[in-house]
Amino acid sequence: MTATLHHAIYEFEGRSEPALCFGRGHSRQILIVPPLFEEMNRVRRMLVQAMRALDGHAAGSVLIDLPGCGESAEPLSSQTLTRWQDAVASAAEQMKATHVASLRGGALIDDGATGLPRWRLAPVKGASLLKTMIRTRIAGAKEEGVVVTEAALMAAAELGPIALAGNHLGPDMVAQLAVALPSEAGRMIERKLGQDFVGSPLWMRAEPQDDAAMSANIAADWDRWSATCGG
Repeated sequence: MTATLHHAIYEFEGRSEPALCFGRGHSRQILIVPPLFEEMNRVRRMLVQAMRALDGHAAGSVLIDLPGCGESAEPLSSQTLTRWQDAVASAAEQMKATHVASLRGGALIDDGATGLPRWRLAPVKGASLLKTMIRTRIAGAKEEGVVVTEAALMAAAELGPIALAGNHLGPDMVAQLAVALPSEAGRMIERKLGQDFVGSPLWMRAEPQDDAAMSANIAADWDRWSATCGG
């Protein structure tokens, strides 16, 4: 049977936010917390392929758009990590999630789904994401013959929203990213690329790509993990 993609919504702070679903009839439902910022665009196709494959294992999945990201109508400049944690909590409850899977920066907010088992792939510190975006902004300015420093950008971020690698981030978001670490609380398992399974670090690519083998490996791992860890 061919897996069917469903478009859904979850409510957060009185607004509707988009989500993609496969296998809504299955008892296991994995809420996927995506990578943050431009990294999400680079791995979205791979994640959707993994969700489709997971449906073949008799497990469902939900990929949410965080407020201000993807198809969300909210401005990114008004978002914070704290609000995103709350959005994850709302989505987990409304979508009846039994497990949570996060990638990269998603691990900074996946603990919003309190009490659920968590699976992580290549979790990253907030400061690492922030520095990467700052370097991209500096490199772009240099190509235009403009000198921009990290110190100047961080100072500007204290006064109002700032554009970093195509993302308009507010002062609170920048401040939270600078110190954010993935939470170690609760039931959590971490997977490493190249050790636990073979795959490509698609989040590092210049353009969005897919990796069919990686999608299949992730789906199989989600299936084994969610079937044995409870929810």
